Amino acid sequence: MYQAPEQVVAFNKAGFEAAVKFAGVALQGAERILELQVRATRNAIAESVENAKAIAAVKDIQQLAALKDSLAQPAIEKATAYARSVYDVTAATQAEFGKLIEEQVAEFNKQVVATLDRMAKNAPAGSEAGIAAFKSGISAVNSAYDNFSKVAKQLAEATQSNLDAVAKQTANGVKKAKKAA
Repeated sequence: MYQAPEQVVAFNKAGFEAAVKFAGVALQGAERILELQVRATRNAIAESVENAKAIAAVKDIQQLAALKDSLAQPAIEKATAYARSVYDVTAATQAEFGKLIEEQVAEFNKQVVATLDRMAKNAPAGSEAGIAAFKSGISAVNSAYDNFSKVAKQLAEATQSNLDAVAKQTANGVKKAKKAA
């Protein structure tokens, strides 16, 4: 099949634009993770200073035990919140990648169907069945891709739900341990 130079240039331009979009999404995700890490580090340093001051002010073992309990729960809650934030940024970036991939797949399918239609116009008599079979194959692949996308979304939702449950159980466990002590 012969493609005019304009078609090749358009195809290359579309590929370049898609690569730039993917790079932009990756960069935005990396920036959000970096911002999250810087904020967490800054907060951890400030809390460490405050905790060191509180430990230095301890006068007896009972105060130390009380201080240990008061420092443990916030640390676990903050670690859980940090992990959740990292997961949220990762999930959002993954969703953006998924959207771009869906757009690329849709555009590719449109181009393939358009090319097949052009070929069908110039094809010899009797080749309609072959072209129809090829289109049917493309439909089957698209259907499989849609099913895969649905399963991936369900998996992401299940992961989110499990993460919520773990965070809740961790917080409840720390509270119960604190009450028992």
